[in-house]
Amino acid sequence: MEKHHSTAKKSTTVKSTANGKGTSQHRNTRGESHLSGTSHKANRASGASKRQPVRDSKLREFFIDELKDILWAEQKLVKTLPKMQKAATARELQEAFASHQKETEGHVERLERAFDLLGEKSHPKKCDAMEGITEEGSSVIADTEEGTATRDVGLVMAGQKAEHYEIATYGSLITIAQTLGLDDVAALLEETLQEEKNADEKLTEIAEEKINYSAASEQES
Repeated sequence: MEKHHSTAKKSTTVKSTANGKGTSQHRNTRGESHLSGTSHKANRASGASKRQPVRDSKLREFFIDELKDILWAEQKLVKTLPKMQKAATARELQEAFASHQKETEGHVERLERAFDLLGEKSHPKKCDAMEGITEEGSSVIADTEEGTATRDVGLVMAGQKAEHYEIATYGSLITIAQTLGLDDVAALLEETLQEEKNADEKLTEIAEEKINYSAASEQES
């Protein structure tokens, strides 16, 4: 009986050891996979940080050209937003346009800093897209009645068209800057992109909380 008990004990120990070994092996495999993934990410990050800026290429030339385009667009908006603020009726909308006008002045300054970092002159290039958007905004003012929520709805729509164009442009420019190894320039553009997104969200909030419903109850003249 004593001998049989010892054998059973040994068998249990072996089974336990086998289970433990299997578990350990499974954990090690997962651990190695995890560490391998971390290593690849670290290598990519390290490679990105060591990437040297591309000095001469068609992509860099295109990038600078597009920076000049968005610079013109931002300068145009600096002049346009006060007109939209004046035409707006809702106080919240007036404040939103005034706030974003100041932010837009900062966007122009950031772009000028980006040109300095690139060693390029900040000569704006006419942006046909933004010219069309701002002209449409002027049409909204001309085609709607002063003091109405309907005009405010049109102004929000015009403002968001401008924001969406800028969001798309800055998003693409950031990606190109990163590709060219221009991380400092990309960081400047990222700040502006976030402010554009915030401005767009603010306009949506104003429309959904108040002016859309007010406009819906206005009678035709």
